[in-house]
Amino acid sequence: MKKLVLGAALAILVMNPAAGFGAGGLDSFIANLNVQARADLPGFKANLSATFGVPMPRVEAVIARVQAPADAYMVMKVGQVAKQPEEVVLGEYQANKGKGWGVIAKNLGIKPGSREFHELKKGFNGDDTGKGKGKGKGKGKGKR
Repeated sequence: MKKLVLGAALAILVMNPAAGFGAGGLDSFIANLNVQARADLPGFKANLSATFGVPMPRVEAVIARVQAPADAYMVMKVGQVAKQPEEVVLGEYQANKGKGWGVIAKNLGIKPGSREFHELKKGFNGDDTGKGKGKGKGKGKGKR
């Protein structure tokens, strides 16, 4: 029963990262995701595979090349937003993992303030208050 509850919680986090944290931000999200992933690594891998449409051998290959399971999630999420394959993101991760995911995303063409940056950021904290220009799908927070 405990595994079923943990698996459901992990599925919610992987499918909707904003459900996993409030004001704690990215660091808190990654820490929580690592705790949950380590408690049920096979379930975490299955959820990554399903969420990102990546075959299990590729998920396992990414996990083997990062420091922590949540980094595998980030490789796939940043790759999805930057429209880059995992290998490209992994190369940037290996070169800049000490600098943080913001630097990695920027180096992959996700410019701070851009629609892509806000998409990535929204995936972490549900924030849709970016002031970027363009025709985005806002949530009623425009001029009144």
